[in-house]
Amino acid sequence: MDNLPTARKDGFLKSACTFEASLVAIAIILGWIADIDPFASLSFSEPALLYGVLGTVPLILIFLALQQAPIKALKVIQQLLMDTLVNRLIGLHWTDLLILSAIAGIAEEILFRGVLQPWLEMAWGLQAGLWFSSIIFGLVHAITPVYAVLAALVSVYLGLSLDYGESRNLLTPIVIHGLYDFLAFLLIIQQYKKKHLPL
Repeated sequence: MDNLPTARKDGFLKSACTFEASLVAIAIILGWIADIDPFASLSFSEPALLYGVLGTVPLILIFLALQQAPIKALKVIQQLLMDTLVNRLIGLHWTDLLILSAIAGIAEEILFRGVLQPWLEMAWGLQAGLWFSSIIFGLVHAITPVYAVLAALVSVYLGLSLDYGESRNLLTPIVIHGLYDFLAFLLIIQQYKKKHLPL
């Protein structure tokens, strides 16, 4: 059922978590250069947590809709994910997927929403900061041109979510990002099993 050796699964998980966590160090360095505290807008609040959970719903619904859309460029992305990412994820326990998703959500949001977006906002204004930081986000996720555009649009959504509620809070996009990744991992693994594994 699962031919990927345990050592390779563990190696992938450790490498992926280490890479994602290293983005926090990059955020701290860039924050030092730009005189921005990457954690300045991060605080726990129940409304921000709730906004994060509720804010994940539209992204998951869009994800499910795109999975069903008969568009060739989207099918190419799906196949790339099946051929590369899913083969590495499928043998992992759901808790491993949760840890990886949480680290990705925390680290990427601290870098992009905690440092890059406010840095660019200070330089060019709120709208330009949002869009340019999102373009960079899209470019670093560019497994295909269409995927880069989709990632940039998701980044705009995450950037806007910073300001849900009464004050800017990094917790909201962190929760949206991490929870979305976790649910998307589960959904694509389920899709892979339906297609490739016998009942």
